[in-house]
Amino acid sequence: MSEAIADETRNLVRDHYAKVSTGSAGCAPGCCGAVPSDQSRMLGYSEADMATVGDGADLGLGCGNPTAIASLRPGETVLDLGSGGGFDAFLAARAVGPTGKVIGVDMTPEMIDRARTNARKLESRNVEFRLGEIEHLPVADGTVDVIMSNCVINLSPEKQAVFDEAFRVLRVGGRLAISDVVAIAPIPEELRTGAAAIAGCVGGAALLDDVKRMLYQAGFESIEVTVAPRSAEIVDSWLEGASRYIASATIEARRGTARPAPGCCP
Repeated sequence: MSEAIADETRNLVRDHYAKVSTGSAGCAPGCCGAVPSDQSRMLGYSEADMATVGDGADLGLGCGNPTAIASLRPGETVLDLGSGGGFDAFLAARAVGPTGKVIGVDMTPEMIDRARTNARKLESRNVEFRLGEIEHLPVADGTVDVIMSNCVINLSPEKQAVFDEAFRVLRVGGRLAISDVVAIAPIPEELRTGAAAIAGCVGGAALLDDVKRMLYQAGFESIEVTVAPRSAEIVDSWLEGASRYIASATIEARRGTARPAPGCCP
């Protein structure tokens, strides 16, 4: 993909989610026929999760619950890629406690403003939100224990760069706990190139085997990509018939000590 096309895709996604943040967008994952709380229940969040975070952070934009697979421990440093209004970041902050830290990164200024406002309302002192692209993370090398993300990496036009950056900022042995969509069949051209389908987490999904390959090339080990039990229900709630092409999945892996040699395959 050329740099110009990648920038065009990022601008499309940024503009769309700026509108989602202010409530002026049309459709995005989770807002097609379901209010955020209904969508969050379907994705596996509990009533306690939603009550703890309160109003304003849960925008119903995910495709799973990465905190459920992250096995977070007190004192850990967590990075949330594409943190949106801060929902998953605030849940992670509760899990890691006052000795831990959560960093949310989002490329949309309006989302960062919203998340910071929510942090002040919740008095979450172990959470911070940084403006940046997930392909170029504003995070130091080897400083993170866990990386979470919820239906965001599919939006990136440079997914290998995202996984390479994830490897860079994780400590050795650090882990990924990602909910995202993967392609399970070739996606029709009209969906792959359509603006609404790209912003709606349908058009940009990578094939499941390609996701595993990119993770391996970045240096990750113990790679597991598992289709969610309610995948069809989740993705068809965004776009009828989408489950023929994409699936909601959990992506788990650990950082190894070094990247494989160029051209190596698992």
